Order: sequence, then C-alpha cells, then structure tokens
Amino acid sequence: MDKNSIRRMCIAPALLAVSLVAGAKVELPQFVTDSMVIQQKSNLKIEGKASRNVKVTTSWNGETTVANTDGNGHFTVTLATPKAGGPHKITFDDGERLTLRDIYSGEVWLCSGQSNMEMPVGGWGKVMNYEQEIANANYKNIRFLQVQKQIGYKPADDTNINMGGWRTCSPATVENFSSIAYFYAREMSAKLGVHVGVIDCTWGGTPAEAWTSYEGVKSVPGFEKETQLLSEGNFDAAKMKQLYEKEIEEWMKVASSGSKTFDAGRYDASLPKMALPCEWEKSALPDFDGIVWFQYAIDIPADWAGKAVELHLGMIDDEDVTYFNGTKIAEGSGYNVQRVYTVPAEMVKAGRSVISVRVSDFGGGGGIWGDAADMAAVQGGKRIALAGDWNYSIAADFSKLPRRPVSVESSSFPCVLYNAMLYPLHTMPVKGVLWYQGCANVGSDAQYSVLFKRLIADWRTLWNNEQLPFYFVQLAGFLQPQLIQPDSEWAALRQAQADALELDNTAMAVAIDIGNPDDIHPKNKQEVARRLSLIALNRTYGRGDVTFEAPKPVSLGAAGNDALVKFDNEVRADGGAPKGFIALVGGKWVRPEAKIVDHNVVRLTADGKIEQVKYDWADYPDGNLRGITGLPVAPFKMGE
Repeated sequence: MDKNSIRRMCIAPALLAVSLVAGAKVELPQFVTDSMVIQQKSNLKIEGKASRNVKVTTSWNGETTVANTDGNGHFTVTLATPKAGGPHKITFDDGERLTLRDIYSGEVWLCSGQSNMEMPVGGWGKVMNYEQEIANANYKNIRFLQVQKQIGYKPADDTNINMGGWRTCSPATVENFSSIAYFYAREMSAKLGVHVGVIDCTWGGTPAEAWTSYEGVKSVPGFEKETQLLSEGNFDAAKMKQLYEKEIEEWMKVASSGSKTFDAGRYDASLPKMALPCEWEKSALPDFDGIVWFQYAIDIPADWAGKAVELHLGMIDDEDVTYFNGTKIAEGSGYNVQRVYTVPAEMVKAGRSVISVRVSDFGGGGGIWGDAADMAAVQGGKRIALAGDWNYSIAADFSKLPRRPVSVESSSFPCVLYNAMLYPLHTMPVKGVLWYQGCANVGSDAQYSVLFKRLIADWRTLWNNEQLPFYFVQLAGFLQPQLIQPDSEWAALRQAQADALELDNTAMAVAIDIGNPDDIHPKNKQEVARRLSLIALNRTYGRGDVTFEAPKPVSLGAAGNDALVKFDNEVRADGGAPKGFIALVGGKWVRPEAKIVDHNVVRLTADGKIEQVKYDWADYPDGNLRGITGLPVAPFKMGE
C-alpha cells in the first residue's frame, strides 16, 4: 500500500469526526422549549451543551450573541428579554441550527407545594365544575410547564419535564395540571392582558423540609439526624441507603421489643371491634401511629379445601404482615397499594379459619382502608366478603418511641425536592412564587415557623432576588368541627404559616372558610386562585384599588366581663352574630357571647374576666367574620 493510501485512511476518520461534530445539535435544558413564556424585562440565563461555540440570535431585537463552550462542551448565554409580546424565536447555531418558536414575553409564576397545589383540574382532583372547566380551557395566552416528580441528594443541572416541555392551555393539557396554577393564570392574563406562564412544581404529601436547601435544613433544629446522614453518606444514594437501612433496623427492633405479644392463630372474641375498611384515625384510633393487629374469622366451604385462595385485603396504610391460621403468608407496603395475597392450597381446610394482619402505620390515616368491595376471599370465581367488624389489638404506640427515621428514598426526606425539582429552574426568571403546603408538617408548628421562613429565604437566594414575591395559602378547615379546641394542631400550623408575614414581600391567602371536614382537598380551587390573584394585583402589579385581605385585629381591651376586639377596618358577620371566638376565663376556655358594637369592634362577654381570645382556632372552625369585600378574617390569637 502506498503512502498516499495510508494517509487517506488516516485522514478519513478525522474528517468523519469533524463532520459529526459540525452536525451535533445544541442541547438545552428540558424546560427551555417551544411555546415557553419568558419573564418580560428580565435576564434569561440558558445553560446548554454544544460541540463548539454557539451563536444565539433573538428575534425580538435581531441581535446575535456568541456563547463560548468550555472543555466539556458547556455554554451559558444570558439574554435580555423584551416587554410583553410575541411570538418570538430564539435560534442556536453551532454549525447546525436549533430554533425555538412560539415564544412569548409575559409574566411567569412558580406554583409549588404539596397536594392542594398539585390538585389537578380533572385527574385525581376533580375540582368544582371540573368537566365544564376542562371543556372551556382554551386560552392561547396561558402556557403550562409541569415538572416531573423526582428526588436528588445534590442540586441538579436539569430537571425532567412532563408533556415534553411548555404547552399551550387546552382541554388536553389542563386536565392533569395544577388547578390553582391554571385558575390563577386565567385571572391574571385577563387582568393584565399579557401571556402568563405558570410552572407546576408540586408533589402531594411532601413536607416543607423536602423543598428546602441542605444548608437551610441544617440551620433548623430537629433535622440533625437527616443532615448528618446526608453528609456521612457523602450525598450518595447508595451509601445513604445503607446507612438508613441500619438506622431503620435498629428503630424497628426498639418498636417491636416493646410491642405486646399476639397469637395470630387464635381467634379472640373478647377483643374490641372496628368496622373495616376504614382509616383508623377516622374511627376508633384518632391521632394514632403504631402497630395494630386485626383479626377476622371466615368459614371455608368444603369445596374450597385443598385449593389456593386469594385474600383481597384492600389498601393498607402503611405496612402489613398477613397470617392465615397463625402462619405468615405475605407482607406488603405502600399506603395506597391494593393487597392481594395467596393462601397456598395445602393450608386451606374446610371450616373456621383465622386471618390476622399486623399493620404498622408511621403517619397519616392508618389501617385497612378503601372500598368494601375490594375486601374478599376468592376461590374459583366465588367470593366471601371480608368487609365488616374485625377484632383489633394495639401492639405498639409509636408516640412513645423516638421519631422514626425518614427513608432516604422518600419524597419527604429533607432537600430532595429542592435539589431535583426546584434548583434547576433558578436560571429562569420568575415574577413570583405561589405556595400551598403545610398539611405534612401539622404537629410540628414551632419547627415549621422557623423552617418556612428559611425556605422562603432559600428560594430568594436561589433566584438572587431578596424581594421575590412569595404568596402562600393558609391551610383550609379540615377534620371534624369542635366548638372549643384551643390546642388544635391545625390551628397552630396556620399560625406558624402566618409567622412568615414578618418577612418583606410576603402575603397570605386565607382559605379557612372553604375547607371540608371530610376532605383534605377541598374542591373550590377557583376561589383560592382568585384570592391569590388579588394579592398579586395589589402587591406586585400596583393595583391599589384591589383589596386582597380582610380586616385584622389591632387591639384587645378588657373591662369587667367584657372584652373589645378592635379591627383595622369594618367587619361583618355572616348570618347574624359573630361566631368562632373562644375566650380563656379563669383558666378555662369558653365560648363567649359576641356582638358587633361598632363597624370595626366586636364585644365579647363571658362569665368572668377574659384573659385571652382566639378566633377560628380549631381544626375546622365556624368563624363567620368577613370584610366588606367578602374576604374572611384570618384566624388569630390575642392576650397574655
């Protein structure tokens, strides 16, 4: 072979490599796509990958910026965005062009929190009038971005996005999108006359610490174990899982060592009964987390003997170990997972048999729950119903144990949602934040008061904006009404939320009046979004003629058996005399008589000197005070 042939063979692969490099397409973050809304009059930072330096051209001004790539092919470009308008294009050229189209400059709002913010228009949520709302959701000036649920132990460069990126509002895109985010965008686009983009960055059931940075959580008392596990595991998933498994094994030993013995094979008719399916916290065991044995006797027909039988037990919150005549046949986990277990044929004999289920609940409802139709013993198409009265016996009360370690693979673990879902978005300017969360932190109000303020500070630091508007929804009424409940954990958490109002540029939408005692996800999300829009219109967009809050109490004056609560504006009571007040009199909380004696003064009268006053201080209170615009007065406490 001659030298030229050899030379051509050597050059050909190099030319091929150059050709491949020249044709490589620019890679952008998943949240930078066609149809996006960019925050007007801001600086949009885009971090991507390319094979060489990238020419970035924006159609709104015709300017081209050259973004240099580093040794790993990363580039960053910052673009000054125009005033509201469009459609616009952004073109990236590294030898091959990539053009983003249908881009509008307008207002962008980040909507985050747990299930009440996640609650979709249709889907599992089904808001008020959801079918009509979905059918009418045709708004070209509203755009959606929905972040996929994911966790991470270190701040991520990018985040996964549902629906392939930004999408225009339509019946197809709105059905499983955050209802509050959509209704808010609908209100704001109509009032402002510009395109509005809303980002659905939510995960139901998650606590505030999951949405807070590592340094933020580390600064709040009570999370020492979790932050230590993160640092000792070097923020590595596999190492952290090993450490967690050792921790939970030790905790379960302590939990089990103190549990009462139970004979899973002997039916004990003397035990108390609980009608299943149900969540035990709504039945015989309110506010209980721990281990409970359930037991049920069935008569096996003669023609079932020697044949495998399926036990359909519905859903079990959180974990179970199931026995048949004293022999373990299965175990499961997951509060919303249907349990279907098989009893081996050799264990099935005619006559009475005993099903025993050891249920461990670490938080939430607890128990064997779901639909009665899902509970049955099944063999060959025949069924024996298992719904009904089951014996139960408490084996262990977790409230008497150290706090159970939080799984590192859980969406409730500190920092994991901040890292994976929130952090990557910080390069995208937003006008402000809407937040609806708190249910998962009920019972930890003192900690939440500190944590929530740190979360807000974290997010403002992340977006490099100390005055980033942060507007949140106070928890709605939930659980069964009680006229006097001064120690309500839900009321205490609402107060912890309100404590954040001491921070600049925060505001609270009150939802105490639109809750549901039987549903933690009330359906009237339209009104919640409207109240948030009132805040934004007044505080962010300078609409001074828009009232966004009800009157607030300013003083408490006592004289004899009377106390006067003065408000900063006129108050009215729905349906007659004011309700919702409780007063501390002689060390005992009572319901005082209440009357509006001036346009902004409520007189309370009790049988003795009133020392303290609380309003709407219960899980599901009955307060009826409003301002002249109809907005409800927020829960409050006054006095010593």
